[in-house]
Amino acid sequence: MWGALPLTRIVNLSFFMEIVVVLGFAAAVVIGVSLGLIGGGGSILTVPVLVYILGIDPVLATAYSLFVVGSTSLVGAGTYMKKGLVNYKTALVFAVPSFIAVFLTRKFLVPALPDPLFSIGEALITKNIGIMVFFALIMLAASYSMIRGKKGESEGEEEVKFNLPMIALEGSVVGVITGIVGAGGGFLIIPALVLLAKLPMKMAVGTSLLIIAAKSLIGFLGDLSSQTIDWQLLLIFTGLSIFGIFIGSALSKKINEKVLKTGFGWFVLLMGIYIITKELLAI
Repeated sequence: MWGALPLTRIVNLSFFMEIVVVLGFAAAVVIGVSLGLIGGGGSILTVPVLVYILGIDPVLATAYSLFVVGSTSLVGAGTYMKKGLVNYKTALVFAVPSFIAVFLTRKFLVPALPDPLFSIGEALITKNIGIMVFFALIMLAASYSMIRGKKGESEGEEEVKFNLPMIALEGSVVGVITGIVGAGGGFLIIPALVLLAKLPMKMAVGTSLLIIAAKSLIGFLGDLSSQTIDWQLLLIFTGLSIFGIFIGSALSKKINEKVLKTGFGWFVLLMGIYIITKELLAI
């Protein structure tokens, strides 16, 4: 095949592939910065980068994403722990029912969904399209809550008040939702921790990172027996993402908490609009 191509074209293709790889690894740093700044967005960014830029199979990319996001979040959570910005009680009460809900949802609910889900005229709404649109609608609802905020909302100086049954219920609901859409859930965990568990934004980021790390790495262990892992690629990508999370954590010190919360809301809003547009155009 290559012998039939002019030498100049082979060189150009090789140069193009190198540029693509560089872009993919540069995106790994951006993923880390996102996690360090807002405690989420990793799953939303990682899978598209692995699939569309590095050309990895979508199923394998999902497994890689769990390792990248889990490892990076764990390192990021460590930096927040040193600052006293991780609430362990909330993390435990939130995470345990969330893990159980994710497992049950992935094992029983998702396989039980029909495909296609339903039809509108001649348009078939497949399971994949339905899940992604549901994913995006949840993102839009979360983004509205984060952008709107509350009048007189504090910057986190007052004592945190816990409602443990509500936190556990939130964890279960988020577990079901993230189990359906197959994402790490930072875009859902942070609004829940801020708006319902009443954590300050920066503490919510640190606590979210710890929850995401545990959830993602446990999920990755389940893929080891069924996937062939390119450890060299995965470790390089993960290392660059970890480098990015240190940048994001450093930047978070210089950004006002209200601005950080609003910026996260706009990020989730734009991603939600993009996903809805993309999926509806595919019908």
